[in-house]
Amino acid sequence: MSRISVRGFAVASATAVTAVGSVVGVASGSVAQPNNDAEATAADTTLLADLPAGQQAQVQTASLTQQADAMAIQADASAKKDAEQAARVAAAKTATAKKAAAEQAAKEAKERAEAKKAASRSASVASFPVQSSYTVAQIQAMAQSMVAGGQFQCFSNIVDHESSWNYRAVNASSGAYGLFQALPGSKMSSVGADWQTNPATQIKWGLNYMNSRYGSPCEAWSFWQANHWY
Repeated sequence: MSRISVRGFAVASATAVTAVGSVVGVASGSVAQPNNDAEATAADTTLLADLPAGQQAQVQTASLTQQADAMAIQADASAKKDAEQAARVAAAKTATAKKAAAEQAAKEAKERAEAKKAASRSASVASFPVQSSYTVAQIQAMAQSMVAGGQFQCFSNIVDHESSWNYRAVNASSGAYGLFQALPGSKMSSVGADWQTNPATQIKWGLNYMNSRYGSPCEAWSFWQANHWY
């Protein structure tokens, strides 16, 4: 009867490489150092050594095939994991790009709408004829036609404190001029040469100043309240 047992064959398959290394070491005259693993598998290693050469080769081939299959499975799992991670990163980048594009489009649409409103307000100013003098009510009507509704009260608060809506107001000590007490008053010439006599020109300049420096009339008013100047 053959000495090969099912258990011995299975263990021999798992320890084929170790067995071959042990045989080679003995054949070369080296002394193997005992260790727990060697002691635990000595009996099963002997079974492999007792097999005919052809069966030993089959056992070793089977063991190597199992190892190769295990490595292939591990490599496939690693590749799948890497592919999934790459897909998640790509999806995140795509989502970020779409969000940025949507925000940019919304910003541009808002800017176009605001520009359209500003153009409409500027056009309405033309309905006020140039006069030799203007009442406070007329000047306030001009401002309301040019300043966005939600910003007008803040705008009005600043003008109230700076000039009481007197477009010819002059600061005796500094020379600041007009509705917004621009210093020097000639700054307002960037909007129109008639800055000294036309409140509409002064309103345009004041609104541009508040928007460019503070972001809006209400932001300018918040600064004014904290500092009593703007």
